[in-house]
Amino acid sequence: MAKTVDITEKLSFDENPRLVIKGREIEVNADASTMLKLIGAYKDGGDLEAVLEMFQLLFNEEGRKAIEDLKLSFKDLQAVIEAATGLVMGEDESGGEF
Repeated sequence: MAKTVDITEKLSFDENPRLVIKGREIEVNADASTMLKLIGAYKDGGDLEAVLEMFQLLFNEEGRKAIEDLKLSFKDLQAVIEAATGLVMGEDESGGEF
């Protein structure tokens, strides 16, 4: 019979992290499948299609709408995407700059 190991207690089932922008909390998708897709998009470089794909992957519809309502410049949108990616990957939990 095959060996079975229950690793449930070793896993973290925390809620998705959030970014705060102008006092609004915006949820960031942090599941593994999203991250794998993000890595693929990130390898494509900083072209516009990759940035759009990352935006779609990182934020749910409500989060995307909240960000769109802020009327950010493209440079600021890239900063939001970088911050969200770093947050999900555990690179920047302090909220500081990269």
